[in-house]
Order: sequence, then structure tokens, then C-alpha cells
Amino acid sequence: MLRKSVTRLGLLSFLGAAACSGNSAGPKLPPCTDAGYTVTLPVVGAYISVDPTGADSGCVVFRANGSVDAEFLLVPQLATGVPGQTSTYRLAGDTIRPAPVAPAFSAPTLAALGPAEQFHAFLRLGDEAHWRGLNPQVAPPGVAGAPAARSPAAPAGRPALNSLRQFKVCSTLTCSKFATVTAKVRALDSTVAIYVDTLAPAGGLDSAALDSLATLFQTRLYRTDTAAFGRESDIDSNRVVMVLMTATVNKLVTQAQCQATGFVAGFFFGADIDPAFRTDARSNKGEVFYSIVADPAGTLSCAHSTTSVQRLVPVTFIHEFQHMISFNQHVLVRGSDAEVLWLNEGFSHYAEELGGRTYASGTPEFSRFTIGDLYNAYQYLDSTEKHFLLPTAGIGSLAERGAAWLFVRYLVDRYATDTTTAAWNVFTRRMLATSDVGAANVANRTGDTFTNVVNRWALADWVSDLPGFTAPSALKYDSWSFRATYASLNSQDPGNFPKAFPLTPTQSAGRAVSLTGTLRAGSGVYARAVQAPNAPGFTLLFGTSGGGPLDPALVPRLNVIRIR
Repeated sequence: MLRKSVTRLGLLSFLGAAACSGNSAGPKLPPCTDAGYTVTLPVVGAYISVDPTGADSGCVVFRANGSVDAEFLLVPQLATGVPGQTSTYRLAGDTIRPAPVAPAFSAPTLAALGPAEQFHAFLRLGDEAHWRGLNPQVAPPGVAGAPAARSPAAPAGRPALNSLRQFKVCSTLTCSKFATVTAKVRALDSTVAIYVDTLAPAGGLDSAALDSLATLFQTRLYRTDTAAFGRESDIDSNRVVMVLMTATVNKLVTQAQCQATGFVAGFFFGADIDPAFRTDARSNKGEVFYSIVADPAGTLSCAHSTTSVQRLVPVTFIHEFQHMISFNQHVLVRGSDAEVLWLNEGFSHYAEELGGRTYASGTPEFSRFTIGDLYNAYQYLDSTEKHFLLPTAGIGSLAERGAAWLFVRYLVDRYATDTTTAAWNVFTRRMLATSDVGAANVANRTGDTFTNVVNRWALADWVSDLPGFTAPSALKYDSWSFRATYASLNSQDPGNFPKAFPLTPTQSAGRAVSLTGTLRAGSGVYARAVQAPNAPGFTLLFGTSGGGPLDPALVPRLNVIRIR
């Protein structure tokens, strides 16, 4: 996982990749008229999701409102469950024209990842492809399917304190080369063994600090992840998760790269437990979390003090351990595909939040685990039109990881049976204990269509705790008051949180609505349409930026909720 210091609160940014695809041109839509689809939202809080590809040719009609004023939140969105889909769009307001008595004329036509980011994307893509893209060294005839081979340096059974073992560790960002690392067990708990590279720089964590980390892993992080997501594998039968703190991780980026784009704080390498690599010499054939070592003098890359490592590594561990559990639950236990990248990352960022919730809200420890998620989500909400919920490749941009966390957080709040952590955990374990992945996993665990779920999530992002408005229960986050949270962060750190709330829809009279740009899979764009008392009705025409119909395969929707 990439880490980059952003604020004095210990803010951590986790970056990745995004990609997009085009959409095809089509015939022109006719102008919007009185014959369009009429939206009827008689009371505040009523909402609807309109399919613009129906018989009304993208035309949505809002009737005159009488003597009371009205305001609507509009969210054009692509509700597809297919990652990476895009479409140009235009949402244009107008007065209500009479229905034509003759065929209408066509409407007029309107006018690089950083190295550490690439590494995390490479790792998760490897998980999704079961690591076969790494070209496993296939066992010779007669031994395929044999138990995982162990070297003399990796004896079976629980490791002993101060015992030595050799590991193979990715030494490049594409794992094209591997270093052999000799490490010693420096701390040991019932479920975690911490190995430290024998060539780690001087001035690293002492025995007391390592024991404290092991206790933290055991009592908070391991328990939190396994309660929320299920158990990890134990293919080496040693009954522990190995934490390898090695200089090789520090050296994955140069000092210049570290200062410019961040560094790899730690990672899980799926080939270590992938059945396809059971005889491959590059696999450690066991459950390993790799992390940086303390390097106060900066002899390997950027300097990392003992204090920064003690604060950083636990957050990275709880994130990466979710990936390890997910790989086990989907691939090893059920023989299915690994979870798709966007949802897998959403769960790992949710794991960070859960780590924070093992501490009292408002404490430095709570902030340390949650601030990265809040920052990522801020970046998404500040510019939803620029980002996917479902990126097509890699693990998504900083903002897209924020979107994935928000979406998982919404799922848990809405579909757990109550607001206790125990109920949350029942729901998330169900989402990992399945062969379903991505949108199908969401649909089958919630009992609703992915389209309906993602439509309601898009509305919830703005109306959940809107002042002076009581959001319907289906459009709420129960676990966060994001407006209060971001207002507090804005007062503490306006440099990184410049707005009291990042999501700020445009506002205009309904007939003056004019939005155009690109919609990205899962995401929407936000606008407020105001209708004054005794004002005439208005129409909205929702199509491509060129005036054509939207592609039904992309599941375009116009979400509307009356907020006044």
C-alpha cells in the first residue's frame, strides 16, 4: 500500500489507477415536450429514479408547483455494475413545450500513475487474476497438486522466538525480481509472528516496541479483521500470520520517488497463498504481510522514524490483511474469482475505519485509522464528475478509493440488521463468504438490484444529514454525520479540507439547468433545481452531449429527490 504524509493528523493517501471506455453515437433525441415522463413528487423527501432510455426519449417533465416553492436535487448517473464504463451526457432544462402534432426535428448537436501507485495496482490485479499473470513456474509432471513445498529455512509448525527464516520478497514494483531476505522472529503472539530483516538499518524498533506492535496486531487488528471478514488461510500450518519488516520494501521506491509521490508502506502478495504457485520458488507459501522497517537516517529511501513506523504499519496491516482474508474466502475456500478491485479496496478501507473504531472517537488513534478514508472521500465528493465508483483497472485513484469506502459504508449501514458492530460484521462476512463478486455480490447480499442500491447511495451522499431536511431511512448513513465531520476538519485543517462540506451541487431554476460532461460507472453529478411559487413547470432532456439517446446497456438514471 502506498503511503504519503498529507497532514499533521497523520493523513494517509492511498493512490491507484483509473481507466475509462467510450460510448457510441446514436440518433438525435427530439426536443422535450409536454408528452415526456412526468415526475410526481408531492412531498418533501419523495424521490424517484428515472430511466431516460424509455419510451419518453429522455424527456422528464416537472409540472407547475402552485403557490408553494419547491427544490429538487438532480443526480444524473451511470448505474452500471460494469467497471470502467463512461458516457458523455447533457441534462438541459427548458420550459414545457406543447406535445408535437407532427414528427419533431432532431435536437441540435452541442459543441500517469506514480511508481508506488503502480505497485499496489499490480498486486491487486494479480490477486484478481489468481497471479497467473506472473507466469508461475509449473511443477514438473507427477508433482502437480502436491502440498506446498517448504525449504529448510521454512520449517512446519509455529515459529519460535529468535528463530531465523529466509523469505523471497518482491524487489521491484512489478515483482520482476525477488530478493532473498533472512529475518528473525523478534516478537510473537498467539496469531502473529513479527520477523525483522537481519540487515535492517540501525536505530530500528526495539524489543519493547515490537512486542507492543504484536500485541496491537493480536488484540485489535487481527480480531477486528477476522470478526468483520472471516478467517485467513493457514496453508503452511504454522498457526500465525507472519509480519515481515524488511529493508526490501523501503527500497521499492527511491528517495526521489518517495518525496515526489509517496512510498510503499506494506503489502500482501497473493502468490504466497495462490494454489497456482504451490511449487514456485518465488512464493513463501504462507500468510505474509510485508512492511517497511524503521530507517531514521534514510539510508534506504525516505527516512522513517520508529514513531512513524509504529503509527503507520498498523493502519497498513489492517488494510492488507483484509485483502489476504478476501483472497482466501473467494479463491482458496470457494475456488472462485478474487473480489473485483473496486469492491475489494472498499472493504480494505472500511477495515481501516473499523480499526479506528476500536478506540474512542476523537482520540489520536481513532483519527490515525480513519483520517485517510475521510480525506479520500472528501476528494471524491468534491468532484464526483471526475471519478468512477467502479474504475476499470487498478485500484482506483485517491478519490475513487474514497468512493469505494463510502459505498461499502453505506451498504453496511443500510443492510446490516442494526447499528451494532456485531451486526455490521455479520453482513460483511456474508459479502466475503461467497463466490459472487462485484455488482452481483452487492445484489445477492442486499436482495436488491445493484442499480437500485447505487442510485440510493448517490442520493444519500448529499441528503443523509442535510440541515433542515429529514432524509428517508434508505438514503442515510447511520454511522457518520459527514457534514459535522467535514466542518470540524475544515476548521482544523482548511488547507486539506477547504470546504465545510465538499459536495456542492450547482443551483438554478429548473428551466435553466444545464449540465454536460462525462458520466463514469457508478458516479453521478449533482445539481439543485429550484421552482418558485406559481412558477411554470419545466422539462429536463437527458441524453448524450451530442443530443443523442443514452445507451441502455450503461444503465443511465436521473435520480430526483424533493428537498423543499
